[in-house]
Amino acid sequence: MLSVPNLQWLRSFEAASRNGSFTAAGEELGLTQAAISTHIRALEQQLGHQLLIRSTRNVDLTASGKAYLPSVRKALTDLAVSTTGLFGTTAPGSVTIRAPISEAVLIIAPALASFQNEYPEIEIRLLSAIWADTVLETGIDIEIRLGTGNWPGAHAEALGLEVMVPVCHPDLAVNLHSAADLSEYPLIHILGFENHWVRFFEAQGISMPEDRGITVDTSLAAVEWAAAKGGVALLLGRVARQLASSGRLAIPFETTIPALQTHYLLHREGSSMRKPSAQRVETWLRELFQ
Repeated sequence: MLSVPNLQWLRSFEAASRNGSFTAAGEELGLTQAAISTHIRALEQQLGHQLLIRSTRNVDLTASGKAYLPSVRKALTDLAVSTTGLFGTTAPGSVTIRAPISEAVLIIAPALASFQNEYPEIEIRLLSAIWADTVLETGIDIEIRLGTGNWPGAHAEALGLEVMVPVCHPDLAVNLHSAADLSEYPLIHILGFENHWVRFFEAQGISMPEDRGITVDTSLAAVEWAAAKGGVALLLGRVARQLASSGRLAIPFETTIPALQTHYLLHREGSSMRKPSAQRVETWLRELFQ
């Protein structure tokens, strides 16, 4: 059985891949260029695969390196988060937020710049997840989840009611005036929320058209498919309106249905002592999700 590679070798590989240079990786990690090269060569020998292509000025990932890098980054991030949670090694102003990937990309990330301009002393670490765990991980200061509010071991605070809104590319929207017009276009389904379209048509009192749609596993993927004129998606109202204001997508008509789930801000039960920086970020998130 293959043993777990040396942690320093993995750090050198991740830094070199991200910086595109052994020299830059060495400067980041406080090592020499030769040390970085030695670490990666040893890692490649242990794995039996070349991970990086060396050239005079930079390095590039091989196919094996591209496949391996996400796992290495996740492992290093998980280790850092766990270490922080258990031993408190982060700065007092550091706050780690975890949210579903769609909310992290479409709601939280675009608003972070203005928050950091107002609170430059707070360092934000934003982690994303496709599927929520059943328990809160150690080292996560704040977690946003979409659901019904029932998670063992966690205090869940609802962040406001949600509605579902149809969205599509602006070029398609000009021909869509009501739910009846949707029969001409594929419907984009999101895993875990497949009944939303059924509920949408039932609320309009019409039969759901023959389904020529496609299914994706995140709202983020649904956004990209809709933006490519692939069909019509049902998205959370706050996400739909933000994308419509940017011009990427359009809301063809103002017909909504209540979402069966809402966003919650989670704390670990019994965690009454919360650092001031986390409390400030929580206040900001409450305002953002209202």
